[in-house]
Amino acid sequence: MRTLDTPDAALEAFAREIGPRDPVTPRGGRTQWDVGGAPDPRAREVSAPSGIVSYEPADMTVRVRAGTTVAELDAVLAEQRQMVPFDAFEPARATVGGVLAVGRSGVRRLRYGPIRDSVLELRFVSADGLTVKAGGPTVKNVSGFDLCKLLVGSLGTLGIIAQTVLRVQPRPPAGKWLVGEADPFETRRRLLRPSSILWDGTTVWVLLEGHPADVQAEAASLGPEFRDGEGPPALPTAGRRSIRPSQLRDLTGSFVAEIGVGVVHTTDLVPPRGIDSVTMALQRGIKTRFDPTGRLNPGRSPEGLS
Repeated sequence: MRTLDTPDAALEAFAREIGPRDPVTPRGGRTQWDVGGAPDPRAREVSAPSGIVSYEPADMTVRVRAGTTVAELDAVLAEQRQMVPFDAFEPARATVGGVLAVGRSGVRRLRYGPIRDSVLELRFVSADGLTVKAGGPTVKNVSGFDLCKLLVGSLGTLGIIAQTVLRVQPRPPAGKWLVGEADPFETRRRLLRPSSILWDGTTVWVLLEGHPADVQAEAASLGPEFRDGEGPPALPTAGRRSIRPSQLRDLTGSFVAEIGVGVVHTTDLVPPRGIDSVTMALQRGIKTRFDPTGRLNPGRSPEGLS
């Protein structure tokens, strides 16, 4: 970890607002406010600055402040036919920093990978109230432990995200959802590179993206059991867990599963995942190192996130 070497008035003001002492909780768009438990009501809420600092379409990177909404970022990238695959629930409210702090990837993870893979650099405020840089704007300039991956999904309990550099991707010129009753595992085997395959035990939803001709050819390969769909199903929000993709065949009850990924959305509350003593000691050691007084987002825990 190293402190920020380039002055930035907005980030410096945010760091001063957080300060080094009392409990604080970062506030984004509150679209996933219940994840990880309720924050301590005694904690002071802070909001990261917003705005796109720089955008390099040729380099396929964008530097954006954490308070920027996902919709605002997407609109700017769309002008250059690019995107970041965040797939936020409510993009007009959800903030970039909030999406990263929660760390839950969208339904297109099968194609684009987990959300943390889009992060090249993070600038965050530490428990001491200092602005710290992790990672770098290009992979070749980064060495040492990848703190970005540690911070993504940590719910602001290790550091409060202020700004990030994201890797952008070409925006697919065409996309099509299809729906049908079929074997989801056979469906995946027949497709070259689907963006998403969802299954509720009976019905399969498939998202194909890419060149229009390729999308049409892939859709035709699925056969008459699939028809055009309006979009993905509503995902259950009561519970969410990760299992091995090979175990998805054995699911029962009410669920929507992400085939090839192993994420299962359920209508039932999922009990906290058991953590062995070695892992627990490691997590506590990391938390103590980053936040020895426990002032960062007290009351919330990233345990059990996937």
